[in-house]
Amino acid sequence: MELSIILMIVGIFFIILSLFLRDSHKKVEKEVEDLSLTIFQETNQLKRRLKIVEEELMLEPNFQVAKKKPLPAQPRASQPVNGILVSQVLELNKQGLAIEEISRLSTLSEEQVRQILTTGGAV
Repeated sequence: MELSIILMIVGIFFIILSLFLRDSHKKVEKEVEDLSLTIFQETNQLKRRLKIVEEELMLEPNFQVAKKKPLPAQPRASQPVNGILVSQVLELNKQGLAIEEISRLSTLSEEQVRQILTTGGAV
């Protein structure tokens, strides 16, 4: 009799323990689901922001600036001009801004702005 009572008590203990373990698994599943949803939403938000920035800069995904050899009479620039700055200079010129204004807004020298405008962006 004593052995059967001990086995019944152990069985009841494990049943009660299994009820608590199921709840912890559900809690972990819920946390993982919430985390994956949050990551998915943040990824989509970043994609939307990137698309907006690309549209503002009017760049295509495979945008490349054609490279041209520097003219021998002109001193060579210390660093090549970034393609984004080139497109910005061209767009500001289309809007009718003066070279001095474009230079101030794009952080390029006036000579660099003139060079971009004369070459049409092929720097």
